[in-house]
Amino acid sequence: MKFSEIESSAWEELRPYLDTCLIPVTALAGTERPFEVTGKLERLRDIMDCIEIPFKGRVVTYPAFQYGDTQIAELINEVCRNIKLSGFKYAIVMSADATWTTEALADADLIVTAQAFPGYKTPEGAEQIRQAVQALWQSSGSIQL
Repeated sequence: MKFSEIESSAWEELRPYLDTCLIPVTALAGTERPFEVTGKLERLRDIMDCIEIPFKGRVVTYPAFQYGDTQIAELINEVCRNIKLSGFKYAIVMSADATWTTEALADADLIVTAQAFPGYKTPEGAEQIRQAVQALWQSSGSIQL
């Protein structure tokens, strides 16, 4: 579910079910040509689909960080902390093109990248991502892959 699909009047009713926030990162540098930007956005969409589609009704996708990669880690951590303060239990950071160490994104409960899940475009790879999300929910703690 996208953040824009939730009306203020419905939030308190939905809040117990929507406990996980997805934070997408496109990882643009600004040097990409238009078709390269399109490619990055398509890859991000594809990896996001691995969680958004099977877990619709439990996850909310927030707006993407469009520009930056490792240099925006502290800002991503701050967003992870803030969304938890706003009522989400879990923050999942996702990117097809960025990579981070678990130490760099210590406030993310799960980091899903194409590097960590190289087969994300295959049914088996998508299943690995789903299993990682379910393991996070079952452990009630952080899982960093």
